[in-house]
Amino acid sequence: MAQLNHYTSPFKIICILVLIAVLVNDKVHAQKEYDVIRNNWIEFSDAPNALYHHFARQACALLDKRAAAIKEIRSLSGWQQRQEYIRRSLQELVGPFPPKTALNAKTVRILKKEGYRIEHIIYESQPGFFVTASLYIPSVHGKNKLPAVIYCSGHAAEGYRSTVYQHVILNLVKKGFIVFAFDLVGQGERLEYFDAASGKSLVGGPVAEHSWAGAQAFITGSSQAKYMIWDGIRAVDYLLDRKEVDPQRVGITGRSGGGTQSAYIAAFDERIKAAAPECYITSLSRIFQSIGPQDAEQNPGDAVLRGIDHADLLLVRAPRPALMITTTRDMFSIEGARETAKEVSGIYKAYKKEGNFSMVEDDAPHASTQKNREAMYAFFQKHLNNPGSSLDEETDTLTAQELQVTGTGQTATSLKSETVFSLNRKQAEQLEQRLQASRNTLNSHLVNAVQSARKLSGYVPPLQTHEPVFTGRFRRDGYTIEKYFLQGEGNYIIPYLLLKPDQPSHKALLYLHPSGKQAEAAEGGEMEWFVKKGFTVLAPDLIGVGEMGAGVFEGDSYIKGVSYNVWFASMLIGKSIVGVRAGDVVRLARLLKSNKNVQAVYGLAKKEMAPALLHAAAFDPSISNIALIEPYTSYRSIVMHRFYNPAFIHSMVPNALTAYDLPDLAAGLAPRKLLIAHATDGAGNEPTPEEAEADFAIIKTAYGHKNAGGQLRIIPGKPTGKNADLYGGWIE
Repeated sequence: MAQLNHYTSPFKIICILVLIAVLVNDKVHAQKEYDVIRNNWIEFSDAPNALYHHFARQACALLDKRAAAIKEIRSLSGWQQRQEYIRRSLQELVGPFPPKTALNAKTVRILKKEGYRIEHIIYESQPGFFVTASLYIPSVHGKNKLPAVIYCSGHAAEGYRSTVYQHVILNLVKKGFIVFAFDLVGQGERLEYFDAASGKSLVGGPVAEHSWAGAQAFITGSSQAKYMIWDGIRAVDYLLDRKEVDPQRVGITGRSGGGTQSAYIAAFDERIKAAAPECYITSLSRIFQSIGPQDAEQNPGDAVLRGIDHADLLLVRAPRPALMITTTRDMFSIEGARETAKEVSGIYKAYKKEGNFSMVEDDAPHASTQKNREAMYAFFQKHLNNPGSSLDEETDTLTAQELQVTGTGQTATSLKSETVFSLNRKQAEQLEQRLQASRNTLNSHLVNAVQSARKLSGYVPPLQTHEPVFTGRFRRDGYTIEKYFLQGEGNYIIPYLLLKPDQPSHKALLYLHPSGKQAEAAEGGEMEWFVKKGFTVLAPDLIGVGEMGAGVFEGDSYIKGVSYNVWFASMLIGKSIVGVRAGDVVRLARLLKSNKNVQAVYGLAKKEMAPALLHAAAFDPSISNIALIEPYTSYRSIVMHRFYNPAFIHSMVPNALTAYDLPDLAAGLAPRKLLIAHATDGAGNEPTPEEAEADFAIIKTAYGHKNAGGQLRIIPGKPTGKNADLYGGWIE
């Protein structure tokens, strides 16, 4: 476009502005031309939010079922059976903890202050996985052992060094408690994506650090929660090794993200006598109805499917003392907190220990308040047998330098620490070895891979296909474009375009694009190329795409334009976005196949839509020819790349690598015709020859085993844009 400068005439400026307006108007008009429901169908005005609502409705139904079961518990033995179920479920959900290894704890610096001292400590919760911490010891203890409180910080970049958290810590110290505060992974001095040049994280704040690595952990059947909870359990190990600490008087607290950690650590570690999570405990029903699931460590596997809720974190530790600290204007629903408190009080009543459980609330937002702090001090003073004044006192502010533990201020640069990513990658390597061993018995492996994919993705086979609703038509040279919508898996629809050639060839093509049905619908676009070859082309907006997405829900882990949180929502109910989309792809393929003039249904998917088509084709034989254009090669590749492409998140299946990978599904398609063109690695870049061969080997082997090598075509490199070269052999 022409550059404007000081000498540009007013007339020329007006002409340029008019041209811009015309171009924008044309683009808007073209967009409306492909709309199926937007503006004209009030019933579907909330269609962009369908993906989240689809998962939320199922979650709330499961949680209602849980609530009904809890109401039936009327005896102590009934509650104890529930506790045993919770313990077993939590262990399975979070993932097996590693063995306890040497802490190798070191006191790197001691800071003496009036009335207390701070020992800055580094320990290894796992070999090479360094945890920075500070132990606050009152000067008054003498030879007597003191009660201790573990303090977990919220999602503050500086961790427990935040002035808000320091105020609480120092008040506890003044009241005669030893306090052990440690950095949660991704915070304080434990940034895992630390950029030395900027001094900041390369992926974002603490929430992003947790969810970025947490997403990879979920693919391997692990969890971010496992690593974070284990850090806390090892913190208890360290405390109990200190001669100053009374092992019978250990408590834990923390606010916000620290409330999450204190609740989970206490649920897993029975050595913690008293727990006071703050500004976290509510109910998952209210979470789904309000702010939606939060970052990775707050979503342990398919918890909702198993009937696990926030209340269970407190139920499991009864009758040991617990205090819920809440605020009425918190983002974590106060109504959910009250409902949970009512439920939890039932088990304490059954144990005849009503005095061991209570809830305090203050009229405030998501914040620390004097009333709540004083209630917390009093709670620990009572239950850890350390009487005294519970008044909140003024405290001195410690400097960042005084609170620094490592020499550089980061374990990444001072100690070259392991990370969640690096530890999870090692687990992925072990899973890969197991998959490779299984692939040696090819036929049974491929059958098991498809069965596992069905289960892990949460795929629901379409039992019926409803009649589509016709909403409009317009003509082009040689073909027409019709607009329809079809009932999807749940209470939502699938809008789609149907491009019908005047001279059909009895072949149909399902065309899946991550940008939706309009992406290649323009005259001269790729879909038109297929129509000119006689294909009837169906291009849908799958749920979460185009007119069906992405909705208003972003969540706290909205990273580079992708809501990790909606993916977490699917996982909590044992589903996946891929599984839902695969079901709808099968539904559309069967719709095409039901047309007596269609003899073969082809499927073509681009980029991150490829896994949905691949799963659908693996689950249902109605798609005869499959083309994956610019797909990423495998889930393994995502886990192995520290900086993967977040656009791939919605196409991933939690726990997949415990049983299968994408190449296994592709191998199972043999002898159907399969085109894989211009594949990328998990970072979205061209894979190395070694990586490509590692992922494609099983596919080549399977096609060779079926004497169908000619049905498989793998085209490396970057796209050329020439449809005839790319698709010519595939459509024959």
